[in-house]
Amino acid sequence: MPAVHIKTIRVEADSIDVHGHVNNQEYLRWMQEAAIEHSARQGWPMERYLALGASWYVKSHFIDYLRPALLADEILVCTWVAGMDRRIWPRKTVFLRRADRQMLARAETRWVFVNLASERPQVVPAALRAAFTTVDCENAALEEAFQGTAPEKTENPSSGFLCLP
Repeated sequence: MPAVHIKTIRVEADSIDVHGHVNNQEYLRWMQEAAIEHSARQGWPMERYLALGASWYVKSHFIDYLRPALLADEILVCTWVAGMDRRIWPRKTVFLRRADRQMLARAETRWVFVNLASERPQVVPAALRAAFTTVDCENAALEEAFQGTAPEKTENPSSGFLCLP
């Protein structure tokens, strides 16, 4: 199963804010949707987490907005697990405009694995850990996602996601 999950979004009118571009809250929603889809594709749909009695909670989000997304844009939401700690996994996400593969935003969410009964962090089980492969840098993730035809590097690599030579 692929380490990188890609979700395609078409920007609809209800995603547009008063400034004429995608509202920031939409990026958060799309990040969560893509993470849930990725997990399900790796054999971990929400029902499996509920049966286990544990699930992922968001610890933090960071989003670096690079360019606006506009009405009718098709956006590729590319997401992957960037590391595996005992209880916390960072997941990275990039948003690319499909037409020109320009990077619109990049983000990181730190997910903590939580026991649903106690609402306390718990160690990620081995079966869940085995279902995912980590990708440690943006370039490697995009290379995998696009089979060697990754989009051009952005001129704003300040967030540290890119692995530069």
